[in-house]
Amino acid sequence: MKSLTRVACGLGMVAALVAGSAGASVTVGGTRVVYPLESREVTVKLENDRADPSLVQVWMDRGNADAKPDEANAPFVLTPPIFRMDGRKSQTLRMMYTGEALPQDRESVFWLNVLDVPPKAKQAPDVNTLQFAFRTRIKVFARPKGLPGTPEDAAANVTWKVVPAVDGKGYAVSATNPSVYHVSFSEIDVVDGGKTFKNEIGGMVEPKGTTVFPIKDLNAMPAGARLKYIAISDYGGAMPHEVPLGN
Repeated sequence: MKSLTRVACGLGMVAALVAGSAGASVTVGGTRVVYPLESREVTVKLENDRADPSLVQVWMDRGNADAKPDEANAPFVLTPPIFRMDGRKSQTLRMMYTGEALPQDRESVFWLNVLDVPPKAKQAPDVNTLQFAFRTRIKVFARPKGLPGTPEDAAANVTWKVVPAVDGKGYAVSATNPSVYHVSFSEIDVVDGGKTFKNEIGGMVEPKGTTVFPIKDLNAMPAGARLKYIAISDYGGAMPHEVPLGN
């Protein structure tokens, strides 16, 4: 597959010389994709919110954010892989599972990449401008048929405890997920003695897995603290929870 990533790199390298946009104009219709493995295909809608056209390339990876389109080896085919999107228009991507063997007792996760390369800006004489290519990257959950429970139950049943921080400075929290679904978080807060200590990154815990989340400025072991977290639903909605925090 031909790659537009060289174009993006080139734009970044000459950022001090050349044209700008405040953000990506090509947007994905949703913050995640759920792919039922029994489905023949799933469609994903893209929108170009800008009046100008964009050149777009799409590919999928297994979790390596640095994987280029010709290095990606996720078991999905996307069509069209490269296309022009006219201004104020939409494009439907077709995502098709190739049938590669995947675990049938839990979800698998992959990533959809959408690279938006805008047209060269019109440059006024003696004016420096800045131009960027933007990449959007969202999760794709490959979901086998007949899994027990629900993603909503999975988010509610995560167990939490205080652990030493990975860097050895202060404390963090670990999340253990006993379910067969991935659970993603947009917010994780430790509330202790009237103070709130935040995780500023968010993240995800895999099925049957445990993930440690850093908590900023949590320098002492909390006693009787509570943990507030916001999990993200299949539709990108917020699912707030509050639980006692164990040690």
